[in-house]
Amino acid sequence: MSRIVDLSMPVHRDMVTFPRINPPMMMMYDSWEDFAKGVGADEYGVDKLTASYIVIQSDHAGTHIDALKHIRPDAPGASEIPLEYCFSDGVVLDFRHKEYGSGISAAEIDEALEKIGYELKERDIVLIQTGASAYNDDQERYLRDHCGMTREATLHLISKGVRVMGIDAVTFDPPVWAMFERKQFWEAHRVMWEEDYWHLENLCNLDQLPPHGFKLAVFPIKWVGTTGAPVRAVAILDE
Repeated sequence: MSRIVDLSMPVHRDMVTFPRINPPMMMMYDSWEDFAKGVGADEYGVDKLTASYIVIQSDHAGTHIDALKHIRPDAPGASEIPLEYCFSDGVVLDFRHKEYGSGISAAEIDEALEKIGYELKERDIVLIQTGASAYNDDQERYLRDHCGMTREATLHLISKGVRVMGIDAVTFDPPVWAMFERKQFWEAHRVMWEEDYWHLENLCNLDQLPPHGFKLAVFPIKWVGTTGAPVRAVAILDE
């Protein structure tokens, strides 16, 4: 038997989003009664049929994966993220002890791997645990209280064959206040100028996973031309 762990953030109009990212707008377009009446089924005694919603959503609201186009204007968008990289063995590296605003170094990646006794292999999906998902319904804390990846650490994972990685925070980099304090802006994101890699943001429930020994499925919606896409990220554990 396998156990599924949902790693995806709930998506709703009151959710916390990154600055300049609008929360989704969700509106019922056809009620059960409206649809039945609209297609004429009510004339035959069927007064309720299928309801539907209109959803207007940013490609970076909720749990999502960034496409190369997020950084490189002429690079492939979300529909061209290679699916073979989106299902693989998962690894969780715990950095909940790190100071808020700090950046994770390459040496700290190696220390975290040594602590769990794991050697990375090509196409592993690495998840960075900051603990921020525990308060992802708190606008101020979620946007401020987490560590993040550095350019150095991101390139280090890529050098080990990792092309998809993720974080349980609102951004893969340190929070905005820390980036401005150090005058280092989205340096982990900007690795995409040099390397083809993809990262997930707004993950949840990493505390329900072992450090390794599970599969991850992080398939993006096939949105054509967008800079990212929503993902229903799940971990699959054999028990």
